[in-house]
Amino acid sequence: MSNSPKQRLILASSSPRRQELIQSLGLPYIIRVSDADETVEEKISPAELVEVLSVRKASTVLEMLEASEKEGIIIGSDTVVVYQDEVLGKPVDEQDSFRMLKALQGSTHQVYSGVACVDAATGKQVVSHRVTHVKMKSMSDAQILRYIATGEPKDKAGSYAIQGIGATIVESIEGDYFTVVGLPLSLLSDLLVNFEIQVL
Repeated sequence: MSNSPKQRLILASSSPRRQELIQSLGLPYIIRVSDADETVEEKISPAELVEVLSVRKASTVLEMLEASEKEGIIIGSDTVVVYQDEVLGKPVDEQDSFRMLKALQGSTHQVYSGVACVDAATGKQVVSHRVTHVKMKSMSDAQILRYIATGEPKDKAGSYAIQGIGATIVESIEGDYFTVVGLPLSLLSDLLVNFEIQVL
């Protein structure tokens, strides 16, 4: 299959993890960081939230592109951690990290990841999401503090990264691992079919 401009992916994310994942698909891609406003005033479900923000990130990048660049599929993605109906975003400080990790330890929470694909040329868009259940180990306060001291929780939804040393505090998952990392590749490959892009 030839790599026409139509098949180029435009990842609307500064996340190194998402960049690694998009690279693994073996399709040509470029990075365009989205500076989309991630505040949502109205009360919506976690599923709606990640879909709204994924579309917003992709649409923001679409507006940023020069006319000559408008070829390819823009991919926006957003991830939130949900525990007992509370959406846990990125921690504001180490105290906030401790609060989240203390709440999550020894119990099961949900991770929602949305994916939006927008055709840069036509504006056609598709969006969906996946949810994965994650069970955390029980941890002592000292263990939580040592994990925070690694710096890993700082910019992560729910204050942990399953693909880093945070893997050691996860007991089990039910669902798609890559949903927890932040870009469900199986879902993305399904969405790309709408734009006649076959990963395999």
